[in-house]
Amino acid sequence: MSKDTKETKPKAKKVPYYRRRDYYDYNLLAVVILLVAFGLVIMFSASVYDGTRYHNDNMYFLQRQAFFAVISIVLVIVLPLLVDYHKLMGLAGGILYFGSLILMAMVRSPFGMEINGARRWINIKGISFQPAELAKIAVIVIVPLAINYMGKKFRGFWAPVVALIIGGIPAAFAFFITSNLSTAIIIMMITVVIVFVAYPKIMPFIVVAIIGAGATFFGVMRIANSVSVGNFRFMRILVWLDPEKYSDTGGHQIMQGLYAMGSGGFFGKGLGNSMQKLGAVPEAMNDMVFSILCEELGVFGVIIVLLLFVYLLYRLFFIAQNAPDLYGALVVTGIFGHVALQVILNISVAINLIPTTGITMPFISYGGTALCFLMVEIAIAQSVARSIKLKSK
Repeated sequence: MSKDTKETKPKAKKVPYYRRRDYYDYNLLAVVILLVAFGLVIMFSASVYDGTRYHNDNMYFLQRQAFFAVISIVLVIVLPLLVDYHKLMGLAGGILYFGSLILMAMVRSPFGMEINGARRWINIKGISFQPAELAKIAVIVIVPLAINYMGKKFRGFWAPVVALIIGGIPAAFAFFITSNLSTAIIIMMITVVIVFVAYPKIMPFIVVAIIGAGATFFGVMRIANSVSVGNFRFMRILVWLDPEKYSDTGGHQIMQGLYAMGSGGFFGKGLGNSMQKLGAVPEAMNDMVFSILCEELGVFGVIIVLLLFVYLLYRLFFIAQNAPDLYGALVVTGIFGHVALQVILNISVAINLIPTTGITMPFISYGGTALCFLMVEIAIAQSVARSIKLKSK
């Protein structure tokens, strides 16, 4: 057969990303929807009293949260089908990073809002949110991008330092501009988790941990000797050390939360039967929702919720472990770290293991825009999961 008569194989056409029929992690989607639905139930139970008292509508907070829950579920389903996470490696990642810094700076502008004595929100055309929540996504996107760009240079000494500084800048903005210490800690810890996974040597992190622990101890001792009791951060430390002594002031919330958890028993008092939510526990639907969960559903309910979170983290771990490239693996690692840290810190505050920090329970605590930002992270993880399947074909 001559060359001219040989059949030529037609070139395969490149299918657009949004038209590919490939894998979607339905297990991850299912556990997220279960957590959101469960959160709506618990949040509604915890918010009935405040809704009736302050808004004359016992479903006030549920309606608002349900609206954002629907939007967030649509986001987590649609975004991975339309947007490839590799798009974040370009201009979009830089815009997200610097945009979050600009939005945090706007807290000090006329767009800034003060709620419960804290100026951490901005309001743009009726939509209010904490820009520090966007900074968490920005760090999850940009720090892996920097590590991916450095390549083999990341094995040196200064490259990890640069990555830590990149994540430390939004953390500094969150602390010094929005006065949000808890969010600053989470942003910095997310950065450390990502760098720790990417960096091959563990000794520098041990040294940094020892130095950080020593600096924290020195700072606490210095505050104790030089700062007046009127300082709210100093008061939080005093309350943490002896909540009963300060139960009439800063210790009221944690003491009532502990009473709620202790009275729940193994199976709880029953959904909707909490007594501490009737004005005794401040922020019952936000920071202290775990206490109401313990009181109404008991240890059994807590085990169910923790198992859901464990399975969610397992799915994120699976995606990170099987990601088709380093960037995807580190991005999902950052999402894993964010969810895990926030759950651990929220429960630690509720049981008085650490001082109160104002950290909410992911997917369960009240906060519509925070839920949407969190679901965007899950959507990014779903996009990485789709790429895993495409690679295996």
